[in-house]
Parts: sequence; structure tokens; C-alpha cells
Amino acid sequence: MIITVFLFVVGLILLVKGGDWFVDGSVAIAKKFRIPDILIGATIVSIGTTLPEVMVSATSALSGHGEMAYGNALGSIICNAALIAAITVAIRPSKIDPKSFKLPTAIFFVAAAVYVFVAYFFGEFSRGIGLSLLAIFIIYMILSIRTAIKSPENDKDKANDSNEAGPALAKSIVLLVLGAALIALGAKLLVDNGTVIAGALGVPEAVIALTFVAIGTSLPELVTAITSLVKGHGALSLGNVIGANILNLVLVSGVASAVSPFPVPNNTQIAGINSSLLIDIPVMLFVMALLTIPALVRGKLSRWQGITLIATYIIFCATQFMI
Repeated sequence: MIITVFLFVVGLILLVKGGDWFVDGSVAIAKKFRIPDILIGATIVSIGTTLPEVMVSATSALSGHGEMAYGNALGSIICNAALIAAITVAIRPSKIDPKSFKLPTAIFFVAAAVYVFVAYFFGEFSRGIGLSLLAIFIIYMILSIRTAIKSPENDKDKANDSNEAGPALAKSIVLLVLGAALIALGAKLLVDNGTVIAGALGVPEAVIALTFVAIGTSLPELVTAITSLVKGHGALSLGNVIGANILNLVLVSGVASAVSPFPVPNNTQIAGINSSLLIDIPVMLFVMALLTIPALVRGKLSRWQGITLIATYIIFCATQFMI
């Protein structure tokens, strides 16, 4: 157990350092190509910080633990919105650019509609559904890149950057790659050893997936959010959370179901109805709506959103251990 705790701490250290490098590299690249922070956060940063979820869910599906893949995806989305983004918003509310915010928000709810339809009417994520989710991922990336290229900032001062493309850009890319690698390794150490500790305490697998594993695999987003907040890049943090949640639906679940189809877990019921359909999915939709819709309407995030989201997450986690 001593070795397990030691590896858990090592994972935390790797996450912190990896998050620092990842944010620095991402911001430098965004500035170099005149890409808005929220878009770079919703694409490159979110892919890097979602790697742990992809690895955990694919491995779980292959080993016959589809409920772990399902619970990890939903739990990570709820954790990202109601804990990670909520902390950022509660500490430092900020204005956002609705134009940059519309695309990732729209894609998320389109993907969520597909996900909800499958869960409620089919009850199983087949290989075909998995491939469809991956197709949405490809469309999202193409649209994001096109939006970034067409951004007005992208046309400014390009001539002034021509002499800086070499060493500076190369260094930023190296920081980005190394940061992502440290984040992925750190998260794996945390999840693997943390799950062992939780299992030793007798916590059910479904609850571990929705809470402990979800928090563990979302630590990269948390580290990125805190680092971005400290460095004054709140939009990068928000974009990362929205992007990561899209990827949890279309990439994480898509890869897992394409590799090994799995049914919607039905371990616990409330009044004879699958508790996941009554609690997990509705909470996912609620926290994302609360995070995004007021921001789109008003063009800014408010502290009350962060506080409400954090309270929702506390109630959600407590409920998981009660049912």
C-alpha cells in the first residue's frame, strides 16, 4: 500500500508540471497563429487533457467493463462542468466572446442529443453508434479549425510573425507534447493507484466510475483550469472544459463502443427505472445548460453559476453513495 500511495503522489506531481507546460505551449501557439484562446482550448488542449478518459474507457470496454467506460464519460462531463469550470467561474468570473463560444456549445448539445437518444431508446452503444460518434468528432475538429482560420485575429500582423516561426514555435510544440505526455502518465498513475485504494475500501465499481475515476481522469482539466486561471487565461480554461466534454461524448464513448459495444449499465434502480436515466444523464444536461446558456445570452460568466454548479456536484456525489 505504501508503493501505491507513493505512485499516487508521483502522478499528482506529473499532472501539475504537465499542466504548466501544456498551458504555456498552447497559449504560445494560439498567439502565434492568432487563434482565440477559447478555440485552442476547445481543440488542442481538450484533446490532450481527454487522453486519460480515452485510455481508461477503451481499456475498460475491452476488458468487459462497459459500465466503467459509460460511467467515466458521464461522470467526467459532470465533473468538468460542475466542479472544474465551476471553480474557475466562482473564483474569477469573466467575459466571453459568444461567437467563439457558440460552435463548441452547439456541437456538445448535438452530440448529447444523439447520446441521450441511444441511451433511452436503444439501451446499448453498438459499434455503429460508436462510429457515428467518432464522425461527429471529426466534423467538430474540421469546423473548429475552419472557424479559427476565418477568425479576424488570424489575419492581423502575419507579416510580423514570419521571423519568429522557427525556434519559438518549435519550443511551444515541444512544451505542448511533453505537457500532454506528463498529464496522461500522471493521470494514469492517479487512476490506477487511486482505484486500488478505493476498491480496498469496498466502493462499488459503478460509483467508482461516476465519481472517483471521473475525478481522476478529469484532473488534467482541473490542473489546466487552475494553471490557466493563475496565468490569466480564463477563456482557455473554459474552452478546454467545453471541448473536453464534447470529446467525452464523441471520442471517449465513440472509441469505447467502436472497440467493444456495451449496454447502458443498470446496476441500480429507482422505482423500477434505471437510476442512470433518472439521475446521471439529466444532471449532465442540467450542469452543461447552466454553464453555457446564460453565458451565451449575457456574454459573461457569473459567480452564482459557479456556486450553483459546485452545490449540484456535491449533491450528485452524495446521491451516488446513497442509492
